[in-house]
Amino acid sequence: MQPAASRRRVLGIFAAAAGFGLPGIGATRAEAPLLTWTGPVLGATGSIMLHHPDRIAAERLVARCVAEIRRLEALFNLWQAESQLSALNRRGMLVAPAPEMVDLLTTAKQVAAWSDGVFDPTVQPLWLLYRDHFAAEGADPQGPSPHALAEALSLVDHRRLLVSSDRILLTRRGMAVTLNGIAQGYLTDRIVDLLRGGGVAQTLVDMGEARGVGRHPSGRPWRASLENPAASDHPWAELDLTDRALATSADSGFVFDGAGRFTHLLDPCSGQSPRRYRTVSVLAPEATMADAFSTAFALMPEPAIAAALCGRPDVEAHLLRPDGSTALLHGT
Repeated sequence: MQPAASRRRVLGIFAAAAGFGLPGIGATRAEAPLLTWTGPVLGATGSIMLHHPDRIAAERLVARCVAEIRRLEALFNLWQAESQLSALNRRGMLVAPAPEMVDLLTTAKQVAAWSDGVFDPTVQPLWLLYRDHFAAEGADPQGPSPHALAEALSLVDHRRLLVSSDRILLTRRGMAVTLNGIAQGYLTDRIVDLLRGGGVAQTLVDMGEARGVGRHPSGRPWRASLENPAASDHPWAELDLTDRALATSADSGFVFDGAGRFTHLLDPCSGQSPRRYRTVSVLAPEATMADAFSTAFALMPEPAIAAALCGRPDVEAHLLRPDGSTALLHGT
């Protein structure tokens, strides 16, 4: 997992907007009243596209969404010193956490248990180890020493992250949490909930991971293209997002070293970057789970992904292999 600002987008959302109206908000003239907002979200760029017959009501609803984005950022932003997540990492404990923090960390621990620790929100010490190692002058291109790697790995264990409604605790000094493999999806789902509560039945929300509700007001589905990091002008797949969420993980999103051997996708068991796929995209009913699954699947061999999809008929994984071949694994 890595800072959201460094995530290289490997999907494109099929929608257009002309820029007029409130700052950051536009509306398409060609097809129907489609209101579009774009702005910063967790260090990257997010967007909301919605259909609403009343433009003033729609703009008020978008303003509520932006306020909610900023509120949630103040909880989950790893690089915002005053966020609740930063306070947890700094102190090792968080008293009276926000309900959303409890909710998201509980979900993260559930995914960690389900994936046998492949997805682990306590992997942040590994990220810091690689960052500091390669930032040093004359850094060994082979990576951190075995001793340093072992020390960092000793701090990675989701079972030592204790979560309750009144307190969150890291039980070993030096542990740290990152939510960058799940928070973008969580924000997407929360904004979708807010919009649906406001009566919106046609929207596409992308807070770093995308989720469509209903269809585009023209009648066509919301769609996304999956980009090949090795050939960004040639998408390798197009997916229908009607009432589904999409999340993508790519090992090219952030690399620590010039040779590209060590990426933000770090295996919590070995501390290494396996580089199994160019990209992994997951379709699921909600963005939170799509986000976490794409992070986990990027670290797992194909048979393990297929096994993990058993009992999840509403989830599918789209894999772009290093040799350029592709695979589609359906939940069963």
